Amino acid sequence: MLNYVVRRIAYGCLVLLGVNLATFFLFFTVNTPDDMARLNIGGKRINQEVIDKWKAERGYDKPLYFNDKKSGGEKLTDTIFWERSVSLFALDFGRADAESAGDIGHEMATRMGVSIQLALPLFVLQVIASAAFALLLVMLRNTRLDFWGVVACVLMLSISSLFYIIVGQYFFSRVLKLAPLSGYVAGWDVVKFLVLPIGLSLIARLGGEARLYRAMFLEEIGKDYVRTARAKGLSEMLVLYRHVLRNALIPIITSAGSYLPYVFLGSLVFESFFGLPGLGAYAIEAITKQDFAVVRTMVFVGSLLYIVSYMLIDVAYSWADPRIRLS
Repeated sequence: MLNYVVRRIAYGCLVLLGVNLATFFLFFTVNTPDDMARLNIGGKRINQEVIDKWKAERGYDKPLYFNDKKSGGEKLTDTIFWERSVSLFALDFGRADAESAGDIGHEMATRMGVSIQLALPLFVLQVIASAAFALLLVMLRNTRLDFWGVVACVLMLSISSLFYIIVGQYFFSRVLKLAPLSGYVAGWDVVKFLVLPIGLSLIARLGGEARLYRAMFLEEIGKDYVRTARAKGLSEMLVLYRHVLRNALIPIITSAGSYLPYVFLGSLVFESFFGLPGLGAYAIEAITKQDFAVVRTMVFVGSLLYIVSYMLIDVAYSWADPRIRLS
């Protein structure tokens, strides 16, 4: 197990390094530091002096990849790549490019709590609701209710999350006035602002997850151990919950684990539409402002979280199924 984890960490570092290099190369191929200065300064009167000042304030006045100056007291590491890309591995995110933005690390630490408040309850409810709905369909298999349940899953899977947001905001906020249209407050009052986005996001993901779980449960109920459990006189509910559910944990762990990065990064669409100041909204704002420093940081953090989550998934496999050995 330990050797496997060490190898996965090494592979993950290589993947993270590749993502970091590709992101840095692409960003500075599309835009030079002068172009980035012009984009962020915007409609103000622009001249080379203003551009040079903007670059000096953010460290973009240095060489891009290599420092050829051997004298003058400058270090070989005094480059844009070292200070704005390599530093990400030390979780030193630096300053944002936008005029009004500050330290990226401080901003992310402030916004992370909002994203967790949205995504963590959604993560737990998603797993419980999807598994429970799928087990219900399996209990009612080969009936009309099972057929219409599958139809409902396909419909939910086919509809864009934007549709759920627009209809949900209109119906629950404007017509019934059961929840605020958008906004955020600290403290326990935040619940009324999170109920609607959590509920709509749950519905948007329920169809695909429940359909996947149903297929895996149906595969399990035809196996010998299930017939043996029924022959012992166990009820269908006990067979499903005690045996089938446990032996079908692999796809559930895979699906749930792949959602873990959203617990920290938040939902880009839902945070933006509901005015929640989380990491997802922060990323959208950075894209709108063409703040490349923030976008590069979010790509790096997202890649890191995906690598960690899939490592946890592999470890969880050996817990869910003793036949799986990590070596």
